[in-house]
Amino acid sequence: MTFTPFLDDLALIEVLLILVGVLFAYAGVYSWWAIRSNDPKGVRAVLNGLAVPLGVLGASTLVLALWGEMTWPFLNSDGMGGYNIFFFDPLVLLGIVLVAYAVSARLGTKLQYVGLISLVAGGATAFYGYTGYTATPAFTTHPFDTLLLYLAFAAMGVAAFPATFLTDHYLAASAAGRPAFVLFYRGQPVATPHPFGALRSRVRGWRHHRGGVRGAQPVAPMGVAAAATVAPNQESIGFRCPYWAQLLLLLFPLFAGLAAIAAFGYFGTTLPMHLGSGAAGAP
Repeated sequence: MTFTPFLDDLALIEVLLILVGVLFAYAGVYSWWAIRSNDPKGVRAVLNGLAVPLGVLGASTLVLALWGEMTWPFLNSDGMGGYNIFFFDPLVLLGIVLVAYAVSARLGTKLQYVGLISLVAGGATAFYGYTGYTATPAFTTHPFDTLLLYLAFAAMGVAAFPATFLTDHYLAASAAGRPAFVLFYRGQPVATPHPFGALRSRVRGWRHHRGGVRGAQPVAPMGVAAAATVAPNQESIGFRCPYWAQLLLLLFPLFAGLAAIAAFGYFGTTLPMHLGSGAAGAP
C-alpha cells in the first residue's frame, strides 16, 4: 500500500455529533414544555432559534462528510475500500437532515416532511451500524462503541418523525383556533359530548329528588339564564396535552441526549489513539 496523504478529521466530526445531540436535546425539551404549557409562540421561538445553529452544524457536517467520501485514501486492495461508505454515508444523511431542518424552521414550513426524511435516514443508519458490528473482521477496533453511536443517532432520527408531526398539528391548531386532536383539549368553550353525560344528569336529578329540595328557586334574567344553559350531556373542554403525546414528544430529546452521550464516549475512546504517535488504521 502506497502512502496517501489524508487529513484525519474524525475528532472534529465527533465534536459536531456531540453538539448536534446536545442542541436537539435542549430544543426538544424546551419545545415539549411550550406545547405542554399551550404556548405556540414559545414553540415558534424554539424553531426560529434552531435555524442558524442547525444550518451551521448541518453545512459543516455535510461538507466534511462529502470531502471524506471523495478523498478516502484506501483502496479495496488494502482491505479498507468500503470504510468511507461505513463512516461517511450516515454523516451525509445527517448533514442533509440538519440543513433541511434549518431551512424548514426558518421558513416556517411543515416539519413533518423533514421528519419523514429523518425517519428513513435513521433506519438506514441503524442498518449501517449493525452491518459494521457484525462484519468479519469488524470495521473498527471498538465495534460495540461504534454500534451504540450509530443506534443512538438512528433512534433520534426515527423519533423525530412523530415529534415533528405532533408539533405541526399543534401549531396549525393554534393558528386556526381549533383543536388538532380532541384529546389536546379540556375546559374551553368547545362543546363535546360527554360519554356519560346523560347518566350523570339522571343521577343528579335522582339525588335532587331524594333530597326533597323545596321552596322558591332564584330566577335569573332571561339573557343570563340562556347564556348559562349547557346541555347536560356536554362538557366544555380546554387545552390538555395528553400523556401519549407528551411521551412521543419527549422521546426525541431523550434519544438526542443519549446520542450526545454516545458521541462523547466515542470521542473519549478514539481521540487518544488518533492523537498518539504513529496511530493508524480505522478508529
